[in-house]
Amino acid sequence: MKKVAVGLIGFGTIGTGVIRLLRENGEIISERVGAEIHLKRIADIDIEKDRGIEVDRTLLTKDAGDILNDPEIDIVVELMGGYEPARTFILDAMRRKKHVVTANKALLATHGDEIFQQALSKGVNIGFEASVGGTIPVIKTIKESLVANRIRSIYAIMNGTSNFILSKMTDEGKPFADVLREAQQLGFAEADPTYDVEGIDAAHKLAILLSLSYGKKVRLDEFYREGIAAISEQDIEFARELGYRIKLLAIAINRDNSIEARLHPTMIPFEHLLANVNSNFNAFHIIGDAADSVFLYGQGSGMMPTASAVLSDIVDISRDILKGIAGRIPPRVRDEESLEAIRLLPFDQIRTNYYFRFSAVDRPGVLSRISGILGANDISIATVIQKGRKQGGPVPVVMTTYKARELDVRRAIEEIDRLDMVMDKTMLIRIEDDNLK
Repeated sequence: MKKVAVGLIGFGTIGTGVIRLLRENGEIISERVGAEIHLKRIADIDIEKDRGIEVDRTLLTKDAGDILNDPEIDIVVELMGGYEPARTFILDAMRRKKHVVTANKALLATHGDEIFQQALSKGVNIGFEASVGGTIPVIKTIKESLVANRIRSIYAIMNGTSNFILSKMTDEGKPFADVLREAQQLGFAEADPTYDVEGIDAAHKLAILLSLSYGKKVRLDEFYREGIAAISEQDIEFARELGYRIKLLAIAINRDNSIEARLHPTMIPFEHLLANVNSNFNAFHIIGDAADSVFLYGQGSGMMPTASAVLSDIVDISRDILKGIAGRIPPRVRDEESLEAIRLLPFDQIRTNYYFRFSAVDRPGVLSRISGILGANDISIATVIQKGRKQGGPVPVVMTTYKARELDVRRAIEEIDRLDMVMDKTMLIRIEDDNLK
């Protein structure tokens, strides 16, 4: 049987999963490819650590150059993460006419234009299914299944840690800090959870999806990002009372000549499928002009789910190697030369519905003052909830709005927060119901 030689750079959690999957399902994979996927070399700075899996010591090296300089290796799999030296290794591999598979979302979100152009110019393939959605084939869906569609919108839950935390807060009434500790104990959250709870991880993934769907990459600072750390049990309960669940939602909407892109906590109606994606699962609701609604759901992270996505790219590239072809499917749907920069709609011009929670002194005239300011800024109130009195202290006043402009909302909130009857900064959460169809 023919062999396709693979070099693995990065022997961490995902790399261990790739080796395990090759061992457990190697025979099935070989039958489906028509060749043996041969793991020829493994590079990592720590080759002594116990990964819970036995590996032939002769395969291990601390020098990635042993993989990059090996003429027999066909595919380089980069699973080390980070920007450097991962970027250098990938570009060097391509210069040497080696195909590349990576799960490195941060690198692609930042240096994707350079890497994809290099793959094109050197006539090699790059697979990156594992960079977004773990085992969920969202990249293949956009690049292949929906290739005949204009992507009208993408609504996605793309961070399992944040979704686990919000699900626990909703279902068990626990505070954010307690659930975060539980997520860390279970291995769903890192010791430093900043990338997850502040939305940075999901923002990297959104940047990749924007690039696949609409053009050249965008920088993370070009679209609005907000994490979940400020969400309280009080907001969770009010959301429930109003018929919503709160999710960290990535949003991309085609607005004719510009793209609306944002990532933030969002209230979603109970009945929508996305509202019922819980624990550490991910989901993508994609709407194409021809396909209409497509919903993808599954494990967005973890050793074996991510390894499954990595192996799917290795198999695809192996099939092309056996046929002597490369670049059959461009990295980003269209040829790199024809891609144009994405024009983003300014965030202050978006229009959606809003939830406000004011901390106000319970006295006559409070509601009229707040509603007057909202009305003066073209913001119409849809519902009002005011809880019981608290002698001498603030009480929560909750309002939801009809569709309003972000710029007007921010102006109104700044004015309201300066009122002497408002005791704390207003909590604002965006609501997706009119847009989310």
